[in-house]
Amino acid sequence: MSDQLYCYCNVPPQTKRGFERHLAFVISATELFLEKGYDAVSLDDIVNHAGGSKASLYKYFGNKDGLFKAICEHRRDIFFKELFLKIAPQTSNLKSLLVSILNNFYQHILKPENRKFVRLLFEQTKQNPELAIYLYEECPGKILQSVSQRLSQAHEQGQIVCSNPLHSAKMYLGILWHFEWQVLMGVEPQESLEEINHYIEYSVEHFLKALQYR
Repeated sequence: MSDQLYCYCNVPPQTKRGFERHLAFVISATELFLEKGYDAVSLDDIVNHAGGSKASLYKYFGNKDGLFKAICEHRRDIFFKELFLKIAPQTSNLKSLLVSILNNFYQHILKPENRKFVRLLFEQTKQNPELAIYLYEECPGKILQSVSQRLSQAHEQGQIVCSNPLHSAKMYLGILWHFEWQVLMGVEPQESLEEINHYIEYSVEHFLKALQYR
């Protein structure tokens, strides 16, 4: 597990049992929040569902908000693993890399649990600007940086002409904006996976054409 997962804990778990208990709280709280909503779930509900004690929950997370932040970090780590699944950013063909990232991104947001969590997340960040800024920097912000760095490398290697890789990275990530809005609004996607794959291939091809990819 990533050490970053525990940056909001009052006392990070030090033993295998502690890690297991910490993870049980995170998983149980996630299930309850998605089922009932954040405000409808109490710490007692989480302890009853996960086992353990309220004292342990307070020790690891401080409070309910701390637990939710730990959940966000846990799911962020999973998202990053799925986003770059079977991809070697430094060695992959640029076009294949960009297509794979978007395909993995779409596969992630397609999962019902992830779609529900995104909507829950937006509800909570509306009430907590500090959380919104932190999560933006740690997830979309880092994805943007990663893509920007790869485009910058490709520019330096003469593969593309990209004088402003950050702007180009924003344009690239915008390829899926339509589907992200579907997630936020609870609209079920109408396109088949084959249609999505074709759309991503088409969009990346034209994106790279604008950068004079060779």
